[in-house]
Amino acid sequence: MQTQRLTFLGATGARLSARLELPPHGQPIAYALFAHCFTCTKQYKAVVNISRALSQARIGVLRFDFTGLGESEGEFADTTFSSNVGDLVAAAQFLQREWEAPAILVGHSLGGAAVLHAAHHIPVCQAVATIAAPAAPEHIKRHLTSSLEEIETRGAAEVLLAGRPFTITREFLDDLSAQNMARVIRGLGRALLIFHSPDDRIVGPENGARIFDTASDPKSFISLTGADHLLSRTEDSQYVGAIIAAWATRYLAASDDVPREAQVSPAR
Repeated sequence: MQTQRLTFLGATGARLSARLELPPHGQPIAYALFAHCFTCTKQYKAVVNISRALSQARIGVLRFDFTGLGESEGEFADTTFSSNVGDLVAAAQFLQREWEAPAILVGHSLGGAAVLHAAHHIPVCQAVATIAAPAAPEHIKRHLTSSLEEIETRGAAEVLLAGRPFTITREFLDDLSAQNMARVIRGLGRALLIFHSPDDRIVGPENGARIFDTASDPKSFISLTGADHLLSRTEDSQYVGAIIAAWATRYLAASDDVPREAQVSPAR
């Protein structure tokens, strides 16, 4: 693999750390943008495995750390779901300036919900793949139950997520509740591939079913039987990457009908 270390400015002006995975041979036939799961990083094993499977299929992949996470600048406490979408749009603008706007968006967990939103700002994007995504971003509140009262009363609380402390603010929760996910999914206008495991104990499989039922064609659903929410087993993430690569090529030709100069629009 050819992996380039990069940085670019995110939605809030913080410098975000990124990696660009390029094919081992030849030029990319297209570019993809990857959104990692909530409080994860671009270096999470599943993110790397999926990105490299795509690059083997000659699809360049930009993966990055959202503001306040991993090697990126900024404070996590100052971010919201909307700012994550803004970071994705900024990443797409960066790709467009330096290489080519992404024709494929891939998102894991909350990152899956974020790419569904971001696609509306990226005209060249023709294919969106979600992995274990919630049907509504506010699903995250179910995992913050013990801290919700403190967040509402004091405006913020420190919460342990995957064994690490994160500050969750009332603004973060309010922003989650403000999202109209059904409208976003219905108006997607791109090919959609949904991965979800019936064994997912963090974001239940009913979420994947709801996204599928709400979306318009073309849409596909793949059940990841035996996989956990984070795709902890290497074979699961490698399988997901291989399937996305094979599926997306069917829709890449459609991106040729969109002028390359069509600009990525700012997230509101």
